[in-house]
Amino acid sequence: MRNSLQKFSLVSAGVIAGVLISLNFSAIANKDAPAGTAAPQQQPLPVEELRAFTEVFGRIKSDYVESVEDKKLIREAINGMLLGLDPHSQYLDEDTFKELRESTQGEFGGLGLEVGMEDGFVKVISPIEDTPAYRAGMKAGDLIMMLDDTNVRGLSLNDAVKRMRGKPNTSIKLTVLRKGEAKPLTFTVTRAVIKIQSVKNKLLDNGYGYVRITQFQEHTTPDLGKAIEGLYKQNKAPLKGLVLDLRNDPGGLLDAAVGVSAAFLPGNTLVVYTDGRIADSKMRKFTNKEDYVRGVKEDPLGNLPKEIKTVPMVVLVNGGSASASEIVAGALQDHKRAIVVGTQTFGKGSVQSVLPLSATSAIKLTTARYYTPNGRSIQAKGITPDVEVEEAVLNLNAVPQGLRVREADLERHLEGKDESAKGKSKAPEKDSKAKPAEPAGKSATDEATNPDAPLEMASKKDYQLQQALNVLKVQEILQKKK
Repeated sequence: MRNSLQKFSLVSAGVIAGVLISLNFSAIANKDAPAGTAAPQQQPLPVEELRAFTEVFGRIKSDYVESVEDKKLIREAINGMLLGLDPHSQYLDEDTFKELRESTQGEFGGLGLEVGMEDGFVKVISPIEDTPAYRAGMKAGDLIMMLDDTNVRGLSLNDAVKRMRGKPNTSIKLTVLRKGEAKPLTFTVTRAVIKIQSVKNKLLDNGYGYVRITQFQEHTTPDLGKAIEGLYKQNKAPLKGLVLDLRNDPGGLLDAAVGVSAAFLPGNTLVVYTDGRIADSKMRKFTNKEDYVRGVKEDPLGNLPKEIKTVPMVVLVNGGSASASEIVAGALQDHKRAIVVGTQTFGKGSVQSVLPLSATSAIKLTTARYYTPNGRSIQAKGITPDVEVEEAVLNLNAVPQGLRVREADLERHLEGKDESAKGKSKAPEKDSKAKPAEPAGKSATDEATNPDAPLEMASKKDYQLQQALNVLKVQEILQKKK
């Protein structure tokens, strides 16, 4: 009886695999062909590997300790294929697909963490500013090992994220491994509906403007336009300089990154381009309205003061600046529009396309790499600042530079690839960098300093910001001497 069941299961598995292959393999193979050309000759199917898959499927169906639905096995097989590629490709079930859409629109429920998976643990890429996790003291680089009493090892990233999300005003205990700490740390974080204010601004002393972008969302470009207009009205005169703060900004929408770049660069200027295997992955984005505004709408940057295109600028970055943040910093650096100050960025320079499988599910698949206008690959490298300034205090829940996790530290990360000698010749020279600035006065470990307390936005205790302002003041002096 057992043998007959086993044979039936194996035949069923073979039929399932055969149907999947016949429906999808030729379509996938044809994607490699440029538009208007004949499809390449279909490659032989990996028969031995498919035979192993069907045998494992059959063994699970007949021998596993409990009955398992075919739907679950296929879903987990899809999960395994995607998770084995890189840290950012994943299967999106109904809940995860919905959460992804909500997060790009600026409101979702949870703790406020940008996370990935590393060595079986949930790794914090960046806590999102003004969220429960940020206020609790979570830091980039933290490894979450326990969610309440559940060990994270053995959970998929989707499962772990689902456990962290929940009804507002309910709490979860996170047990965390942190470099430099001898014992695990515990944080009790109360869930909330996360409403992210994408753009914040402040007029600093002596006519200098400060704009912080916490995440790139649908409304980031129009919100930036309003923030800049507000700064000029408040100052009642042209700004002497502007600081664009992208520290601990985990990224977001590409259109928003192009829009932010367009606010400061001339029209028809290349911001970023992508390159991958299929035609759809080869894309160039310019500072033109159609590249950052969806549909027929007014240009949200149409009323900006003309001086914003030439005002002296500094872009602040750190190891928590990722993806869209790196696109903006790289574009402004390549076009010599701004001086980049801070520390090496995260290095998330790959493109994830969300490909719907049905009305309620999709896959998020890495399909291309991002390149700066001068051909520099961001992937696993990041943006090197023009002026390196370490964080003297744990500003914005920062982590000492040597302890930060970056894209290159993630398991199975995609390697970067510069575009010919063009990218290499334009890349910043390390010899030209200023040495890391040393903080004056009390150190970050002073007993009077609370390392987990987030600093007030644009605070005078923010050492990196003060150094950015010094860079702007030096520029002002040099311009007066010309």
